[in-house]
Amino acid sequence: MSASPDPRQLSIQDFTYDLPPGRIAPEPLPNRDQSRLLVYRGGQISDQRFHDLPSQLPPGALLVFNDTKVVRARLFCHKPTGGIVELFCLEPVSPHRAVEPAMQQTGSCIWKCLVGNGKRWKSGPVQLAFTAGEQSAMLTAERVEAAEGYSLIQFSWEPAALPFAEVLRYAGHLPLPPYLNREDTDVDAVRYQTVYAANEGAVAAPTAGLHFSDSVLSDLTACGFQTARVTLHVGAGTFQPVKAELMAGHAMHGEHFVVEAAVLRQLLAHAPQPIIAVGTTSLRTLESMYWLGAKLANQSADASATELHVAQWQPYEEATAVSFTEALEKLLQHLESTGTSFLRATTQLLIAPGYQFRVVNGLVTNFHQPESTLLLLVAALIGPDWRQVYDHALAHDYRFLSYGDSSLLLPPEPKS
Repeated sequence: MSASPDPRQLSIQDFTYDLPPGRIAPEPLPNRDQSRLLVYRGGQISDQRFHDLPSQLPPGALLVFNDTKVVRARLFCHKPTGGIVELFCLEPVSPHRAVEPAMQQTGSCIWKCLVGNGKRWKSGPVQLAFTAGEQSAMLTAERVEAAEGYSLIQFSWEPAALPFAEVLRYAGHLPLPPYLNREDTDVDAVRYQTVYAANEGAVAAPTAGLHFSDSVLSDLTACGFQTARVTLHVGAGTFQPVKAELMAGHAMHGEHFVVEAAVLRQLLAHAPQPIIAVGTTSLRTLESMYWLGAKLANQSADASATELHVAQWQPYEEATAVSFTEALEKLLQHLESTGTSFLRATTQLLIAPGYQFRVVNGLVTNFHQPESTLLLLVAALIGPDWRQVYDHALAHDYRFLSYGDSSLLLPPEPKS
């Protein structure tokens, strides 16, 4: 048996394909579940519609969804001279770094932001007048620090009692993927969210979930499939291109996630039946949970002091014999010892060929950009057959990227 590749020595140029601009879906279809569904099952490909998903899943499967909700993270502020400065909110810095409390912050806060027209904004505040319900409101922004690639922005607003989530809801615009190259519309306000979106904090949609309608969700229940939800707040780093010659030189973006203890118990009770991740973010969360539990299992010191963070290369540097069951049991023990019912952690996990999956048996996902870390993840799951899948999708007129069609990827069962 040949050794698994070292992901750090992979060249992203080996994970590319020709994506004609006309194959990128610019708009969503009228009905979510009418998108096409490419089913890859152990080397075989078939063409379906997304509403056929329940009939294509392996028996006894548990589907895990990411219920994050996209916030209106783009703010178009005005300088006193009338020029416009765009602020794209990336992640909170102060007084809270966790997304959930940051969204409920009132009065003022500091966020890491991308700044458009930043060179023309030398100093001083910029402002944005907006209406919150029936109230007139004003947002003021000042740059407190400029760093390479981003700035720290101090926001303050009146009425000060408004949570920051409400400020973004009334004053901001949806951050559509840059490759769509258009402004957001009223249609996007509905369709660039999943029907089950619940927890605000993402600046990009978990797009695999955009195909699920209430009808498909009802059909899954009627067919006896279990479902569970996790929350990973998708960051702008999901669009970050790989510029390094080898993956060892690429810094993977970090993202926050939250999982209820009840979901950990559900996953434990479900084993060893199949677990299907709905989207790369759900998959990344599930696999990160394993590595957090493995870290706790191998921790000789006080487990409560263990940092709940998965580093980019942790799975490739730490040999572990910890089972899926033991890892999740350790996470539950940790939550009990700290008196909380929610696992809150961060992950920089990079999943690429050479990765050994510990939790997930299949994936529902869209078709991803060439030379992207998301394409590496697909290649890690189904191996070299990713080319067969993408060649088939291109030859059969599938629509690509965020508003494009979907796939169900079911790799062969590992040989014992």
